[in-house]
Amino acid sequence: MSSPASSPPRARLSTQRILVIKLGALGDFVQALGPMAAIRRHHDVADAQAGGPGHAQLTLLTTPAFVGLGRDTGYFDQIWDDGRPRGVMAHVALLRRMSWARFTRVYDLQTSVRSSSYLHQVWPRPEWSGIARGCSHPHTNPHRAQMHTVDRQAEQLRQAGIASIPQADVTALAGTRSARALAGTDAPFGLLVPGAAPHRPAKRWPVERFAALAALWAEHGRRPLVLGTAAEKPQAQAIVAHAPAAIDLTGQTSLNDIVTLALAADAAVGNDTGPMHLAAAAGTPCVVLFGGDSDPARCAPRGPRVRVLAAADISAHATGDVVEALNALALDPVTLKA
Repeated sequence: MSSPASSPPRARLSTQRILVIKLGALGDFVQALGPMAAIRRHHDVADAQAGGPGHAQLTLLTTPAFVGLGRDTGYFDQIWDDGRPRGVMAHVALLRRMSWARFTRVYDLQTSVRSSSYLHQVWPRPEWSGIARGCSHPHTNPHRAQMHTVDRQAEQLRQAGIASIPQADVTALAGTRSARALAGTDAPFGLLVPGAAPHRPAKRWPVERFAALAALWAEHGRRPLVLGTAAEKPQAQAIVAHAPAAIDLTGQTSLNDIVTLALAADAAVGNDTGPMHLAAAAGTPCVVLFGGDSDPARCAPRGPRVRVLAAADISAHATGDVVEALNALALDPVTLKA
């Protein structure tokens, strides 16, 4: 009599259940992409070394605005969008959810008072990388608040045992439409980002300077594309009125579309705002304009071809200063006319 067929062995599940906390704003989220990639790689390797499948279970706790980007990175198995619960019941529901998930380690890349408090409100208590009092892997640098976001998070992960942090990679975030279809032109193009947080007008370079740059680009065969939310349409219309070759895309591009355009653009010039972080990470030659309302030493976009112009008053930057900075990035020379 033949023996019954044996059942196939069950696949071993990972013991690495990891939570990454990163909420926003957009620039902060982009600057956490390198740490996210490092966390994924580190725990996949650790799981394989422990005899697991070599794929840790990673969850991202964020907000609805960044669910799509988090998904498109490919780093996460689950994405929770309730990182800023409103009201007591929502807060309790999140804590309950975190407790039931039984994470083995949490990487708090937000390091806010709220996110730090979660350590003492979930059970069982996981290993924790961050600044929460009593956490297992604290970031101990007393000067962390003065560090650039990228450097601060890299040091935080090193103190948690992750030594190598790659640069942010946004290529996987590109949208499905081609850059040509989005731009509506076959000509070479550059990106202009004249917006910034509405409540921080001191972060905005004067729109007439963007318009002058757009006109120069158009004279030299580079179509200016104006990016931003629908709220930036007045600035875009002012630029188009001065440089009719400019194309107003405000309110028409998703975050994925911005990545697509950045990967194909000759250059990008803009204020300290989220789309410039995407462009910088895409490797676009970028000039980013700062005034005294934010500190580039702590938050400037990072990428392989970025120049930062900083002054106490953002209007102190002349159009010629931007042209000179672009030329320093080895773009085709553009000469201001007297």
